[in-house]
Amino acid sequence: MTITITGALGHIGSALIRNLDPKVTRVHLVDNLFTQRYASLFNLPAHPKFIFHETDILSAEMEGIIKNSDAIVHLAAITDAQNSVRNRTLVNRVNKQGVRKLALLAARYRVPLLFPSTTSVYGVQSGLVDENCPQNDLKPQSPYAESKLYGERLLDRLGKSKGLAFVTFRIGTIFGYSIGMRFHTAVNKFIWQVCLGQELTVWKTALHQKRPYCALTDAIAAINHVLGNNLFDREIYNIVTVNSTVSEIIDTIRLYKSNVRIRLTQSPIMNQLSYDVSREKSEKKGFTYTGNLKRGIRETIRKFSGLRNTQMS
Repeated sequence: MTITITGALGHIGSALIRNLDPKVTRVHLVDNLFTQRYASLFNLPAHPKFIFHETDILSAEMEGIIKNSDAIVHLAAITDAQNSVRNRTLVNRVNKQGVRKLALLAARYRVPLLFPSTTSVYGVQSGLVDENCPQNDLKPQSPYAESKLYGERLLDRLGKSKGLAFVTFRIGTIFGYSIGMRFHTAVNKFIWQVCLGQELTVWKTALHQKRPYCALTDAIAAINHVLGNNLFDREIYNIVTVNSTVSEIIDTIRLYKSNVRIRLTQSPIMNQLSYDVSREKSEKKGFTYTGNLKRGIRETIRKFSGLRNTQMS
């Protein structure tokens, strides 16, 4: 099986390419190096065969790559939700125009597409939510989440009108170490700050609100489950390890770092509700979850062990 992975050097991609389903024999790695994650290409495994393309997903080169692939894992995106408020033009170009171009090519050449959306599309929901939530109740609170909902709806239309085979994941906030990891999301950002002796910057309304989180290992397992079973069934699946409050996350960090200090901040995208996201649908389809918040935090903190005495302002 030959697959294309866009955003291949990022947080999820850099771990995925080291842990792919054995059925994958050839991988087109697509990344424009916008975030300069060159190190993600170091020490790749001998199998499968990797071909790196330093190119933009909107480039003409993508047609030839997709035409010669058996599946696409579309990870390329602008993912910083808070800063997406100030970068709407870039978010629209990469997240909206990008998925549209790839989806149209995928439909033309009959190549199935895996699209990672986000549980942030649930927006102002409350209580337990699942994939059967009415479309009118989806109210994303950032341009990033809006762009992911756009992608979901586009794929649904192309599935019906052009026969596109796809699967959509609504993934919780990712945590866990990878060589290409990012630090602008809650768990990883807190670990970065505490390991550098900084205050944890917490959105004022978020401290006791519950949100969904996903271990990187569970996200990779879910992708491999689709690739290994050809599960491009035009469905949406929540991919979530745990629903947790920010205060619970901070308490877990305190198990390993005693110097936790908190500074409450304002955010333009925070709503006032807590919600749990159900993963029942994915579990019934054979997806498995082995990730653990405590373990993920511990392992990431250990990667910073050499900075344990570092203080930075």
